[in-house]
Amino acid sequence: MVEKSGIKTSYLVTVTNNCMSTLKGNPLRKAFSLVELLIVIMIVGLIYFLGFSSISIGKSKPKPLTPLNLKESIVKSKLFNGHATFMCTNKCKKCYLRQGISSPFKPYSSPIDLTDITVYTLDERESLREMEYERYKDEKVCLVIDFYDNGSSTQLILKNEEAAYFLPSFFGKAKQFDSVSDAKTYWLKDVKTVSDAGGYY
Repeated sequence: MVEKSGIKTSYLVTVTNNCMSTLKGNPLRKAFSLVELLIVIMIVGLIYFLGFSSISIGKSKPKPLTPLNLKESIVKSKLFNGHATFMCTNKCKKCYLRQGISSPFKPYSSPIDLTDITVYTLDERESLREMEYERYKDEKVCLVIDFYDNGSSTQLILKNEEAAYFLPSFFGKAKQFDSVSDAKTYWLKDVKTVSDAGGYY
């Protein structure tokens, strides 16, 4: 596409130069006519459009926010400064991000693919418990994740129609599992591994 745009641009430049040469070669013509000016303006506009359309094609679009890339995407967000809260409402179709604790939430503008997410945690008996959140702007909150200055975040299990996902608190990337039970088993195993290594959640 870039090569085609370059060929079209070169052709338009050649046509413009030919028009200019024709005008200069005629001693009786001392100025452009209105039609000729309009043609030149149209050619310049086409060159400008083709050049910028080629640049926009080369730009990569941001990836949608999913359970697997959620933590990494938030940490790389421009709004993230070390301590932040990520929240989604309306069946996780709309999301917000705020800096610190007292700052207001700002809409998360990048694409989101978290629809119909169910959130789980483990209680003190190591049993799965579905999270229940309050409302925000009269819409039911479906997900809340806190990010802290030490690099940790809320440890959760997310589930949608496709799979279940374990989001670790500290190290490693999110893991995908066939069921919530499998994600729970990995959670308990991960906690034991970190505990044996001297880490804390």
